[in-house]
Amino acid sequence: MATPTFYAGTVGQSVWRSKDGGDSWARASTGMFPEADIRALAANPNDSSILFAGTEAGIFHTKNGGDSWEQINSPMDGLQIWAIAINPNNPDVLYVGTCPSALFKSNDGGDTWKQLDVELAEECEGVPIIPRVTSISIDPEDDQTVYAGIEIDGLRLSTDGGETWVERSEGLSSLDIHGLTVVPGAPKALVAATNNDVCVTTDLNEWMPLSVGEGFPWPYCRAAMYVPMNGTGRVYIGAGNGPPGDEGGLFYTDNLGKSWERADLGLTANSTIWCLARQPAAPGWLFACSVNGQLFRSTDDGASWSKLAHEFGEVRALAIVP
Repeated sequence: MATPTFYAGTVGQSVWRSKDGGDSWARASTGMFPEADIRALAANPNDSSILFAGTEAGIFHTKNGGDSWEQINSPMDGLQIWAIAINPNNPDVLYVGTCPSALFKSNDGGDTWKQLDVELAEECEGVPIIPRVTSISIDPEDDQTVYAGIEIDGLRLSTDGGETWVERSEGLSSLDIHGLTVVPGAPKALVAATNNDVCVTTDLNEWMPLSVGEGFPWPYCRAAMYVPMNGTGRVYIGAGNGPPGDEGGLFYTDNLGKSWERADLGLTANSTIWCLARQPAAPGWLFACSVNGQLFRSTDDGASWSKLAHEFGEVRALAIVP
């Protein structure tokens, strides 16, 4: 299979692209502010030339693989975008989460948008940050079911494509959700990475903290990603000693947290492992980054990893296209 193209969204250096699987990089941000803050990237699963980027000023898209970008006029203009999710069954349907916390949806490939009716906190009690939607996951078995993780405001669940929402935060180790991933199966599970643990629920009514701090060097968790493999599946969690921290690593479980292994990145990362990316159309390839700019690549679903030579100042988003 051909080598996929990698994208990295940086804070202060906009979007960068690697056409050789991460070996070499060049800025790919024509049409947007070259020093933009990119906190979200999403690629159309059916058309590798179409990607969306979330900036501090709204949402941009490209129809030529990043050669040029155009801002989409939307209710998100002037808002920081922290999360983008594309429906894998119908890529015309997109969800976006912002800071301050709000959720938006498009049914026409991003041409038009509406803000969704969901009750979200306007401030974080006792913490001097503004709530933000950090993660949106669309259920792979029912694309009308959408999960949104909010920092610091717990989980929101919709079972009707975003028309109505309910809170499902009971039992979370912390309302500070950083990452979400769905694990298919019977029962289906939802995994959340928080600022002090990893939590799992199989009924969407009660969460169970997994106490990963007893085995991880650090309890602060950020990225969460499910990788199907060999008829089962594996959940990867990026962790570190804080935001951004100065140490980080990648961990995985094949049994929903009953046991964990540490992925061999070849070193202890220079900060928390912040983002993970995969693309079903590029099987085997995984992409990870520390928030302070180190990049890691696997071509065998995480059995082995290599650190890439290029480093950025700060990375907040990753994407892979075949």
